[in-house]
Amino acid sequence: MFFHPLDILIFAALGLALWAQLKVKGNFQKWSKVGAFSNVTGAQVARYILDKEGLDHVKVERSKNGTLSDHYDPRAKTVRLSDLVFQGRSISALAVAAHEVGHALQDQHNYSMLVIRHRLFPLASIGSQLAPWLFISGFILGLTHLIGVGILLFSGAVLFQVVTLPVEFDASKRAKNKLLQLGLIQSQEEKGIAQVLNAAALTYVASTLMAVLQLIKFIMIFRNRR
Repeated sequence: MFFHPLDILIFAALGLALWAQLKVKGNFQKWSKVGAFSNVTGAQVARYILDKEGLDHVKVERSKNGTLSDHYDPRAKTVRLSDLVFQGRSISALAVAAHEVGHALQDQHNYSMLVIRHRLFPLASIGSQLAPWLFISGFILGLTHLIGVGILLFSGAVLFQVVTLPVEFDASKRAKNKLLQLGLIQSQEEKGIAQVLNAAALTYVASTLMAVLQLIKFIMIFRNRR
C-alpha cells in the first residue's frame, strides 16, 4: 500500500501528539512528588502573584473539571486550578498555577496575540464543529463547494491553534520570571518548572502541526476534485 508523504507526516504528528500527552502527565506526576522550598500551595502562589501585579480583582477558584483542567477565564476574570494544583505544594503545582496567572497578566497588558486569539475563538469554535460535517457531506454528495466552505471554516480553527502557540510560550515565560522574581522558587528548582511547562508547550506544538498538515491535505483534495 502506497502512502502519500503528507499522510506519513500526519501520522508522525499524531504520534508526537500522543507522546507529548504522555510527557505532560509523566513530568507533572514526577514533579508533583517534589515539594517546593517555599512550601506554599498553587492557590497561594496564584493569589500572591496576582496581588503583586495589582490584579486583586482576579479570582482564584478550584476547577470542577478534574486533573489538568487548569485555565484562566478572561470573561470571568478567574484563574481556575485543578485540585492537585490548587492545594498542592509541589514544583508541578507552582508551575501550572503560575502559568495560568501568566494568562491573566497577558490579559491585563492586552497582549496582542491573546487579543487576536480571543477574537478568533468564535470562528474557531464554529469551524471545528461544522467543518467535519461539511467535508463528509461534500464527499458523499459530490458537492465540491461544500468541501471548500469546510476548508475555510477549518482554516479559522487552524489559525486559532497557530496563534495559541506564542500565547502559551509567553505565559510560561512570564510564569518562570515571576516565580523567580518573587522568590517563590530557588534557582535549582528552575529545572523542574521548565520540564513541566515545556512538556505542556509541546502538546500545543504537536496538535498545531497536525492541524496544519490536515488542512494542507484537505486543500490538495479540493484542488484535485476541481
